[in-house]
Amino acid sequence: MTLTDFLIFFSACMLCAIALIACLNALTFPRLRAGQGAFSHVSVLIPARDEAAVIGATVESLLAQTGVDFELIVLDDGSTDGTRDVALAAANSDPRLRVIAGDPLPVGWLGKNWACAQLAAAACPDPDGVLIFADADVSWQPGALAALLGELARPNRLGVCPDLVTVWSTQTTITWGERLVVPLMALVILGYLPYPLVEYTPWSPFAAANGQCLAFRRRAYDALGGHAAVRRSIIEDISLARALKRARMRLRMVDGAGLIGCRMYRSWAQVRAGYAKNILAGYGDSLIALGLATAFHYLVFFMPWVWLIMGYPTLSLIALGVGTRALTAAVSRQRIIDAIFMPVSVLLMTAVAGQAVYWRLRYGGARWKGRTIG
Repeated sequence: MTLTDFLIFFSACMLCAIALIACLNALTFPRLRAGQGAFSHVSVLIPARDEAAVIGATVESLLAQTGVDFELIVLDDGSTDGTRDVALAAANSDPRLRVIAGDPLPVGWLGKNWACAQLAAAACPDPDGVLIFADADVSWQPGALAALLGELARPNRLGVCPDLVTVWSTQTTITWGERLVVPLMALVILGYLPYPLVEYTPWSPFAAANGQCLAFRRRAYDALGGHAAVRRSIIEDISLARALKRARMRLRMVDGAGLIGCRMYRSWAQVRAGYAKNILAGYGDSLIALGLATAFHYLVFFMPWVWLIMGYPTLSLIALGVGTRALTAAVSRQRIIDAIFMPVSVLLMTAVAGQAVYWRLRYGGARWKGRTIG
């Protein structure tokens, strides 16, 4: 067996494993659906730094939610674009909204984590209540908030309700940079993380979360130590989910199913910067691990095309890779046709990794909204 033959065999094995996990998750991954949960108090908490372009629509969509009694608190984290005024204007004097000013960032904290900690402190302290942390650019369709609370109150097949529900928002992608990179988040979750192990085991490696929408039982959040416990983590959402499982509490991930959505970025430059902010932390802050992961994805999703050009019979591997990407796109309501551009997506993710490495070597950490983090 030549080296190329071995690499083709390895690629085939990995693609089969990813495809099988994706098929399993297509059948088992929960989707957000109509529901209702009765909780003593619900706080929706939004950290916002220079979010004037989106915060108005978010506040309006939240205050239009029905069937749920809740408070909405927005923390203005030193914005210079009028975020506070836009939020207040959108609320039209609705007493459910409070906009609070963030305190200066203490040493040893990252900005979003500090903002979320302040929001939790400002929320109703009822231990039987719910804390929902959401990003300023998340969109809430009618019935979305009730559906989220219904998921938090819904027992699984073992009769156990979750302590944390995290929503993988339905992503809106317009530009090519968005279309070819943002849906890879769904590929990773649906293709690499078998959902039954997330829901039914206490093993922290089988945990992920999306900071765009986290719904905690207040008692669980406080037991974990809140955001203070992950004050230095760039991927605080995943860190909290893993801590939750280590504490033998229950995590549930759900697909937004069009009820909770988000447009994360609006250009390739924003996509590259946004993903570069988190990618190193996702690989344990290791340049070596990032390099190995990049090589793995080239081997699995890019090289079968090269081998085919070289005359090797790898069309089935290409079909498997494209098919898996298409399946995860269909499940997460993305464009299925974009799956055929998977090799381009790999190249773009290499650019993202390169940006992260440059930031690490040049600044010592990632750059985001004028701050160096990490």
